[in-house]
Amino acid sequence: MKRSTQSKPTAKLRRDSLQRLIEEITVDAYGDAEQLWAFREAFEDNLRVPCAATVAGAPVNVVKFDFDGNERRGLTAKCCVAGGSQHTVSAADIRLPAGDPGELYIAAYRKWMGLPQERAKPAPAALVTKPAVTPSPDQSGGIELVVLSVQKLAVRCRILAGEERITLRAKRFWDLTPGELVSIRPNKQWSYAGTPYLSGEIESRRIDAGALGLTPLKLESCGIWDPAEEYWGEEGDPIEGWAKPIIARGGRPQFEMEQVLPGEDPDDPFSDPITESNDRKDAGDLAGAEKLLTQICEADLRCLDAHAHLGNLDFEHWPKQALRHYEVGVRIGELSLGVDFGGVLLWGMIDNRPFLRCLHGYGICLWRAGKFDDAHRVFERMLWLNPPDNQGVRFLKADVEARLPWENRRDK
Repeated sequence: MKRSTQSKPTAKLRRDSLQRLIEEITVDAYGDAEQLWAFREAFEDNLRVPCAATVAGAPVNVVKFDFDGNERRGLTAKCCVAGGSQHTVSAADIRLPAGDPGELYIAAYRKWMGLPQERAKPAPAALVTKPAVTPSPDQSGGIELVVLSVQKLAVRCRILAGEERITLRAKRFWDLTPGELVSIRPNKQWSYAGTPYLSGEIESRRIDAGALGLTPLKLESCGIWDPAEEYWGEEGDPIEGWAKPIIARGGRPQFEMEQVLPGEDPDDPFSDPITESNDRKDAGDLAGAEKLLTQICEADLRCLDAHAHLGNLDFEHWPKQALRHYEVGVRIGELSLGVDFGGVLLWGMIDNRPFLRCLHGYGICLWRAGKFDDAHRVFERMLWLNPPDNQGVRFLKADVEARLPWENRRDK
């Protein structure tokens, strides 16, 4: 990528549109990552640091603008506040004094991000049209959206009260999860190239699968599961304590849960977007793997395997986010079970595996967070759902009962 060569702001440049400045900064930069690097270089060349500024009205001293490669987070600004402590904030939150030469560059960056301008000028009519979608605020003035996929610089959403899609631009959106509900305080609505956009502040978020308006995954009856036909150890060996009540309960109906997999080619037995995502992960292309999984979620939030594998991607370095991915999958799967489900979902029936994977990841994340009682309930439930315990939950359950921290687990 070529280095930006724009000169210091002049009076003429100030009269030009912000769009013209954006085009000058991002020339020869292709893709969001390269354009963010171009903005970083423009900031380095044209904004003096340290410099006085404000963040949410509070005075700060900006000492550095940077981009760490995280396209969702975008440019950051390291700031010093009274007392000498330092904080890192989004560069879009920085407000420079009126007349400061760098003010124009901050405004251009905010426009590129799709954020509102404090003193915005009307955009050319050719670029902006009446919004195709007009979400109606609730009584508190907020708009509730269903998160479908989290992209590099925005969030693809569905309006809760309908099927219309909209792209959300907001601060601190990178930890949202497909399948979550978010309440937005709207700032601006517009449409560009036929795509409706909304910018605003995220006020709250929650997981509530029942409110998503999804059709529950079907359960196919597969006869009766008989514990007498299962292997419970060598003859003469004592039955383990966890298995005794399951055996005593006797036969129970068994089911296979419907599995939806958008992007699968029914005419190609080797077509599997989940497998393709795993291949990308194994090749070191984590961003590509995540992108494919989020595309699957956008197509159909009921793809439980996409939620499970998104959790797997985040599990090592971002366990709190992994927990949310797993929980969304669990809650969507539970829509099919109801409150008093007493049947069996065996791992041996392949389409049950996505739900069981979500439960497994959810339980481990709860354990990792020190929520022993919650983790114990999840593992206990898994043993009742899949008594053959192909996932080895009985061993995890024993560690949780012993209040053994996840970091000190015996199978480490």
